[in-house]
Amino acid sequence: MMEDTVIQIIKDRREEIISSWMDEMEKARGEHRLQHITDEAFRSSNRQFIEMIWENLEDRNEPSVDLSERFIGRLLEIGLPLSYLTRGLQTFRNLVLDLCFEQMEHSESIHKFYTDIDRWYDPIINRLVSTSVKTWEDTVSSQRTALKELSAPLIPVFEGISVMPLIGAIDTERAKLIMENLLDGVIEHSAQVVLIDITGVPIVDTMVAHHIIQAAEAVRLIGAKCILVGIRPEIAQTIITLGIDLSDFLTKSTLKKGMQTALEITDREIVELTEGGSR
Repeated sequence: MMEDTVIQIIKDRREEIISSWMDEMEKARGEHRLQHITDEAFRSSNRQFIEMIWENLEDRNEPSVDLSERFIGRLLEIGLPLSYLTRGLQTFRNLVLDLCFEQMEHSESIHKFYTDIDRWYDPIINRLVSTSVKTWEDTVSSQRTALKELSAPLIPVFEGISVMPLIGAIDTERAKLIMENLLDGVIEHSAQVVLIDITGVPIVDTMVAHHIIQAAEAVRLIGAKCILVGIRPEIAQTIITLGIDLSDFLTKSTLKKGMQTALEITDREIVELTEGGSR
């Protein structure tokens, strides 16, 4: 618990501390790339910041976990960068510590003052950084999961027919994800035919072809057929040059042709209707 004498000294110089703090943080604005924020928004955020620091400091009881978490949560809600928040807390601490050298004569008093301020400051900084890091890690993890799901989606288009459009390079990690999503999707959607569309895959080398063949074979083993579509002329030439054997799998140059084949496999076809609705 911070000593009453320390609290009183800080209170007596409150306006001076706030004014100096605002000036110092204005100087730090450029260092933290906050020029894009309007002057009014920046001043408003700083006012919220310093008031929250003050409210937390004036609580004379030993800060509880809940109190500390609420304070950190409110700081992060301001939306300022972590580096700026830590700079603000450090600036406040340094300004307050300067008071001890001005108003206290005995070394014991100065030491006590210093210890009290650090006892308040250190846990806040530690919790602020750890909370920010955890929030960042959670966000990155969620984004990574979302990107993984988007990188290899299996989309049901008709009953028994699903399409997996692939875009971008395929490495070993993504190939594993493709395999997992493909098998899970086939079972979930009760797919009889799966079209793997590689139109958006820029390069099909031996490794990529190997992964695609493995995926197609896995689909076959669980009772569905796989059609590889989107084979452009340059990719066909590469496959021939590399000696890759795709003879065991259906291949089509376009998704449209692949869909027509998938409909035939499932005993359906696309027909044109006349104006009256008859075939």
